Amino acid sequence: MTVRGDHYQFGSFRLDPVAGILYHQAEPTMLGQRAVALLRRLLDSAGMPVSKDALVEAGWGGLAVADNNLTVQIAALRRVLASPADGARWIETLPRRGYRYVGPVVVTNDAPATTGAATALTLPDKPSVAVLPFSNLSGDPEQDYFADGMVDDIITGLARINWLFVIARNSTFTYKGRAVDVKQVGRELGVRYVLEGSVRKAGCNVRVTSQMIDTSTGAHVWAERYDRNSDDIFALQDEIALSAVGAIAPSVRRAEIDRVKRKRPDSLDAYELVLHAQPDVDSGMPDRAGNALPLLRRALALDPGYALAHGLVAMCHHNRFLRYGLREEDRTASLRHARLALEHGRDDTLALTFAGFCLGMDAHDRAAAFAAFETALALSPSAALAYIFGSVIHSWAGEAQPAIEWGERALRLSPFDSWAFAAFGSQALGHFQQGRLHEAAKAAYQAVQSNPAHSINYVILIGPLVALGRLDEARAAAARVLELQPTFRFSRQFAGVDCAPELASKLGSTLSAAGLPD
Repeated sequence: MTVRGDHYQFGSFRLDPVAGILYHQAEPTMLGQRAVALLRRLLDSAGMPVSKDALVEAGWGGLAVADNNLTVQIAALRRVLASPADGARWIETLPRRGYRYVGPVVVTNDAPATTGAATALTLPDKPSVAVLPFSNLSGDPEQDYFADGMVDDIITGLARINWLFVIARNSTFTYKGRAVDVKQVGRELGVRYVLEGSVRKAGCNVRVTSQMIDTSTGAHVWAERYDRNSDDIFALQDEIALSAVGAIAPSVRRAEIDRVKRKRPDSLDAYELVLHAQPDVDSGMPDRAGNALPLLRRALALDPGYALAHGLVAMCHHNRFLRYGLREEDRTASLRHARLALEHGRDDTLALTFAGFCLGMDAHDRAAAFAAFETALALSPSAALAYIFGSVIHSWAGEAQPAIEWGERALRLSPFDSWAFAAFGSQALGHFQQGRLHEAAKAAYQAVQSNPAHSINYVILIGPLVALGRLDEARAAAARVLELQPTFRFSRQFAGVDCAPELASKLGSTLSAAGLPD
């Protein structure tokens, strides 16, 4: 495949801006992507001054960078141009103004530029990701090891997610030091998503920025900035990589769900049917489980061993069981599909997580639940949902500190997770049990804000509100519980989740004070 693009010929050099390569005669130079971008900007204005701000915009996309970053890149550019006797003088410094190209005449040719792939590759059946080498903005070439090591860790972490197709490091690192077009990368590597980023390190302070782009549309799927301070550079590298993977996974799944929603329902395969059902399952709402179940049953008809489909069916029945009348047929169906998810999904992090949660909540088998969570986390240490569901089980078991810690870890990995409300609720119960009422009320309100249609968030909120003497707010929360779940009886709810006796007594008294029926 070729892409038409202007080549810049000057002296014995040729710049291919599409490939991001500067050639000296027929040989490619080792000029990095930022220096290439600066050179192109200077060549576009040959003979004219180019301000520092304009060069920073060209090389860093408008990010705030120290002057020495620009100086370092200009020095690298001059070193490469120094092959001819006077090439280093082709870039002129204009004090307090910027720089100017004053070298040989620049000839622009509209010529085919080889992209490195003969044909555009077909996208895989499942979501596909390429993680490009991160740019080192530190001005210190020796810091490349930190940026490269972080990318290695992110690739490894994403590769552990079995529903993702991840391009290997050897392929993506061929783009190192090159200015690239992510749409072109998508065509060359046959991927839907490209992750790119940069690292700036100064002493113990590190800033990492990253963004994921849908190569078919150019739209941003996810972006984040991490500011850290650490003397242990390798531990820091691991921490940022783990956080990035934890946030990327649900972002990609949301993007895939949005994509599938644009397709005709009758054309969906098993994987797409599961994606279509996922938002209704993730709502935690028993009525929306009714929307998801027909889609999931269609998926299982197409693929009876689809572990995640079994896990989501189990979750649907769990939602119906706990908040739709505690019917035994829902509990039985939840446990049956949870066990099928375990049977078929020994390497599927999400299937294990949903299955473990249903076993822990509906069979009250907490040992089985945490065995499933531990396996899921061994497969993918960034699996935020395993921490979220683990925090829920810890909280109703009366294990306050683990509930808080698991919830914190989950939210660190995936702060905008669709299940974040459950992590906030678990933290609220933990703080309530430990007597930290203001912290409990704050976390409970965060749960309500994350999912205002989930009745149990208001149940959890009532505890600290009553204990703080805020009875009007507590009664309003109780009214909302009954509006969302008219059959609510807290003694039956506590029995359904096998609530620890001490927590049941402490929380039950506040629910009664707010006017909820026993």
